[in-house]
Amino acid sequence: MPEPRVALLTREYPPDVYGGAGVHVEYLARELARLVDVTVHAWGDVRRATPPGGPAVVSYRPWDALAGPEAFRAALEALSIDLAVAAGTGGANLVHSHTWYANLAGHLAGLCHGIPHVATVHSLEPMRPWKAEQLGGGYAVSSFAERTGLEGADAVIAVSAGMRSDLLRCYPAIEPERVCVIHNGIDTDEYRPDSETDALEHYGIDPQRPTVVFVGRITRQKGLGHLLDAAELIDPSAQLVLAAGSPDTPEIAAETAAQIERLGRTRDGVTWLPDRLSRPELIQILSHASVFVCPSVYEPLGIVNLEAMACEAAVVATDTGGIPEVVEDGVTGLLVPIEARDDGSHEPVDPAAFARALATRINMLVGDEETARALGRAGRRRAVAHFSWPSIAERTVELYRGLL
Repeated sequence: MPEPRVALLTREYPPDVYGGAGVHVEYLARELARLVDVTVHAWGDVRRATPPGGPAVVSYRPWDALAGPEAFRAALEALSIDLAVAAGTGGANLVHSHTWYANLAGHLAGLCHGIPHVATVHSLEPMRPWKAEQLGGGYAVSSFAERTGLEGADAVIAVSAGMRSDLLRCYPAIEPERVCVIHNGIDTDEYRPDSETDALEHYGIDPQRPTVVFVGRITRQKGLGHLLDAAELIDPSAQLVLAAGSPDTPEIAAETAAQIERLGRTRDGVTWLPDRLSRPELIQILSHASVFVCPSVYEPLGIVNLEAMACEAAVVATDTGGIPEVVEDGVTGLLVPIEARDDGSHEPVDPAAFARALATRINMLVGDEETARALGRAGRRRAVAHFSWPSIAERTVELYRGLL
């Protein structure tokens, strides 16, 4: 059996990481490089240096001819990179793609070079209809790229059992035996409680005051608007820290800014951090959170919950997607029920009731520091025991070897 020579295909890779899929690839690539020959093929400018012992990185830029103001051009730019990546992976004997941005590249590389294609599913385009706001007609293009890449893959990795169920429902042409579950992971040596307060002080966060923290992109999926609605009902003794940036569209950026401005008129201690935090800053803020909130309406797993748990923050999160596979209700945090609309948006049928349920669970932990701390400690134990990157990489390599 030949040893795997893996081309790992991704849009995001350091220093250009803005979401959970990028975090996943960053850490998976590091661990895979300890086990097999791996080269990362990523979007962006040429990476001048890679971490010692890390994988080689090849960088790609979209075709200049596709640049333009129309929203659909972003999807076409992705396809131009897919073509270049497919041509550039000839030295591999297996390709592994992540997200729709790279799934078509993996499919084409498999066809061009006669090698297996593994695709990891972090989310699904049919489950995110709001992306039409962001991409316009490009949403149909992204959906085509994802469907073609996944239906043609030799194996598909779902990051949660919930994600696997969604995948098989959205794409019934994919045989169930081609789909396995390998969870996202967390580096619990890096993500661990930090008792220092310099980052908090830098951003004007009071270390002595109860703190409710949100971390995520400004997108419909992450449910920030619902948390801002809930904030009117959250115990006024608590401060609210919103590490929220990378809006999908100018419209949702303006909508969120207006909502935060209105909230600031009715309560103090609202801190909005729209720029990306450094990892040490994020870890320190999570470590001092009385409650970490994940109000997502759609979440295949949610690496950010693992990051919070590893830092011993109690989690309040929506009971949806893969979140219940990470957050144990009443053990590592509290789950918030949601009755989603049946129009594909995943938005709650009764947004006001969902906001009240969020606020109720947040207030339970803000008002009970002992319970919050106990949930936080249990969360770190669970993160250490079940979500280590080395074990995830070993399972991934086992899958590779079964295809060669």
